[in-house]
Amino acid sequence: MPLCDLSFFRKFSWLPLAAAFLVIGPVGVLTAQAQPRAELTETTHDFGQVREDMSLVHTFVIKNAGTENLQVLDVDPDCACTVANYDRSIPPGGTGRISLEIKPFSVIHAFKKKTLVRLNAPNQPSLTLVVTGNAQRSIEIEPSHIVRFRGNPTDVPPAQVRLVSNLTFPLEIIKLQNLMPDKFDATLKTERPGKVYVVEVKNKCQDQGHYVGMIELYTNVVHRPKIYLRVIADFAPDSSRMP
Repeated sequence: MPLCDLSFFRKFSWLPLAAAFLVIGPVGVLTAQAQPRAELTETTHDFGQVREDMSLVHTFVIKNAGTENLQVLDVDPDCACTVANYDRSIPPGGTGRISLEIKPFSVIHAFKKKTLVRLNAPNQPSLTLVVTGNAQRSIEIEPSHIVRFRGNPTDVPPAQVRLVSNLTFPLEIIKLQNLMPDKFDATLKTERPGKVYVVEVKNKCQDQGHYVGMIELYTNVVHRPKIYLRVIADFAPDSSRMP
């Protein structure tokens, strides 16, 4: 081969570049794909029928299906009544947990609580977790905790307030205290022991005018040792008897 003939070398001059591509190219591709990826089997949970005095806790499981650590940057509930506990870093292929606890007496009737979760995952920088349910009052007061007397004071009928327990243990009303005995009488009756009680309120006032009184019921319930009933009277003369 003549020394001046460079065609042979030109023919194979692409080999070093190809070799470099084989080494550098795949590394570049892998680097671009190295990132966390969040996967959840659920983002909503229904507690169903619960009581207002219960502490409600649910744990959401989050999987890192990526190739870099998944960071939970922030968990932000929409209500101060929700307390969050969570794993802040989840390795590739691993799982973490985000637990949400709703404090007792924070929900009543149908409720829906949302929590925003911020992540370092490019495919899902944030997600929203939702918990729902329907909370019963631990003690129902029917028809209301307020007793109202109106009209002619000599004609108003007695009023009744029923207390219905949804507790898991028997409710006991230990004592009834009438804070305005000169204006009305208040008596306690047991309709179903441990479950249903009735407070009967009778007006004693014979004069026109206005008064506001209070009845205190002492219970055996730690989180609700007292139940308050208000008695409001607005008496006016009977227009049918006026000349």
